[in-house]
Amino acid sequence: MRKLSSLACTLLCSVVTSYARQQPVIDFEKYDPPSSLVVPEHKLTRAKFPFIDVHNHQNGLASGNLRDLLQDMDALNMKVMVNLSGGNGSRLKSQVDNTKSKATGRFIIFANIDFDGIGEEGWTEKAVLQLTEDVKNGANGLKVFKNLGLSVNDNTGKRVAIDDPRLDAIWAQCGKLKIPVLIHAADPRQFWQPADYNNERWLELITHPGRKRSNTNPAPWEQIIEEQHRMFRKHPGTTFINAHFGWYASNLSQLSQLMDQIPNMYVEFGAVIAELGRQPRMARQFFEKYQDRILFGKDSWQPDEYATYFRVLETADEYFPYHKKYHAFWRMYGMQLPDEILKKVYYRNAMKIIPGIDKSQFE
Repeated sequence: MRKLSSLACTLLCSVVTSYARQQPVIDFEKYDPPSSLVVPEHKLTRAKFPFIDVHNHQNGLASGNLRDLLQDMDALNMKVMVNLSGGNGSRLKSQVDNTKSKATGRFIIFANIDFDGIGEEGWTEKAVLQLTEDVKNGANGLKVFKNLGLSVNDNTGKRVAIDDPRLDAIWAQCGKLKIPVLIHAADPRQFWQPADYNNERWLELITHPGRKRSNTNPAPWEQIIEEQHRMFRKHPGTTFINAHFGWYASNLSQLSQLMDQIPNMYVEFGAVIAELGRQPRMARQFFEKYQDRILFGKDSWQPDEYATYFRVLETADEYFPYHKKYHAFWRMYGMQLPDEILKKVYYRNAMKIIPGIDKSQFE
């Protein structure tokens, strides 16, 4: 009897193993079956109201007719694009001149700081003079990339903290010139955590291994983020736009505390709409409370991806997919923001703090 049972077990295992070998192997990234859920759908391709994208990157604005780019913008109902990759000096001036002559009122250009040589005698004064000249040449804001805090070193090879005193004059000058500073500090917290199955960004880290960080590469996440907040507090006369919701879109309670503590800080949601779309009730409460300090931002220029942003902001749709699985393997839900808040997020808040915007394109 025992021999028969053992034989039966062996045969069953053999059958199961054989069956398993015949089945296709589907990895996590590819497994994305269509939902069988039947719910109302509103697949938007155009914003309800004209909007200003405060977080975009374009490298071809210095020449050409810009016709194709404008057509894509018009299809989305994007009236103004803020190009954060303006550079400085002649590069910036050529972008300003070309966009003004070929597409009046459609582009705002932000300047950038060249951090090479920081620590050398006179570096700070030169940086302030260059920024002032860039504003005279048409820059309407300053964009600070994530290299500050991550890879910018001074002339001795030491990492430059975001709140380094040698940069204070730059932030102060932005306040005097009445231009905002849009700053990207660090990256998602998960990039500093172990790249294992407990990490929500695991798929992103294995497909983009260069994004992995650690407490010594170059410093703990919390330290870099706190450097940024100290800098905001140190310069209350300067308006700061914290890119990507300051990487606190998944912890809106913490972000709410920061908004209350730092009144000169605004936020934009470029590349983090997936975090808002999975918590629509809490996200809507946050938008209701801070409706005067939230700006529309997208980041990478992929026109078809704006549909996810419009749908999360405008509709009450349930359980719809995000456009990039390695960012978000979960489903989205709409916040269905009221028109008054939508108008503030889409354009009114940006017009309030970014100079030079052609307001005739809006209400």
